[in-house]
Amino acid sequence: MKNFEISVLDLAPVKQGKTVHDTFQDSLSLANHAEGLDYKRFWLAEHHNMESIASSATSVLIGFIANGTKKIRVGSGGIMLPNHSSLVIAEQFGTLESLFPGRIDLGLGRAPGTDGLTAQALGRNPASINEQFPRQILELQKYFSKENSNALVRAIPGEGLDIPLYILGSSTDSAFLAAELGLPYAFAGHFAPEQMEMAFNIYREHFEPSKYLNQPYIIACINGVAAETSEEAHRMSTTLFQAFINIIRNDRKPFAPPVDHMDDIWSPMERSMVLQKLRYTLIGNQPEIEDQLKSFQEKFKVDELMVNSHIYDHQKRLESYHIFRKAKNAVFGE
Repeated sequence: MKNFEISVLDLAPVKQGKTVHDTFQDSLSLANHAEGLDYKRFWLAEHHNMESIASSATSVLIGFIANGTKKIRVGSGGIMLPNHSSLVIAEQFGTLESLFPGRIDLGLGRAPGTDGLTAQALGRNPASINEQFPRQILELQKYFSKENSNALVRAIPGEGLDIPLYILGSSTDSAFLAAELGLPYAFAGHFAPEQMEMAFNIYREHFEPSKYLNQPYIIACINGVAAETSEEAHRMSTTLFQAFINIIRNDRKPFAPPVDHMDDIWSPMERSMVLQKLRYTLIGNQPEIEDQLKSFQEKFKVDELMVNSHIYDHQKRLESYHIFRKAKNAVFGE
């Protein structure tokens, strides 16, 4: 079985009864914890107009996390590029890389990270997104290149810096693009698992080596909830279930504490929809997580697994990532 790296995706979740300031402090605490456990990277995702997620100013939050850590890579999972000017993102990440050399990643997605009305407020043009996104990636590569030093428009800071780009996807579209550009590919299996296997196959089959990457590199993002006992893990996972119920109901309220039973909250149809979306979620105690990691990797053969844990209690969230690290080490005898 192929070994893999392990990383963290953080959405800066806002919890009921907590403030956004509390959220940011918890994110920094988690980043320090992940660094101590030798996780490879810590990514933050751009979302807008959601009471439950506070990572809208993603570049600013990346700077906060990078400043509070020492060695873990910090980046975006991702920046929703059509929401922004390519030059502004080049300058922002050029600034971050200049402040924290060798530690900044730039993951890029094409989705809005929000609802249609807010996407409109962000200045997106839905008719041109499929053309705009690939063009903007090429613009970023140009701004970061040393060869752009003679251009009339330059990214200062940014020019000449080695800032790795990652293409994010939640369908097969970006798999073709990442393969064509010879860039690493990350899939959002934590909320859109339906096409993950197909997307990975497309990416591998169509991958063209580039100066950035000579062979495919795949990151799978999944949800994970681990605890000392299986019962506790499944109870803690009800926070995640409730979050997906809120998405189905278009209710953006903060994350709720766990409950003993979900049957009073979801309908049979909602239960089916949630479990379908969470089909690759790993839940359990350490031996169960070990078995689930083996099964997942035997199926998908990824280069990196990025774990997102929606757990209400912050200390239990830290412990979940500790159990995932121990489980991964046990699987590969590390």
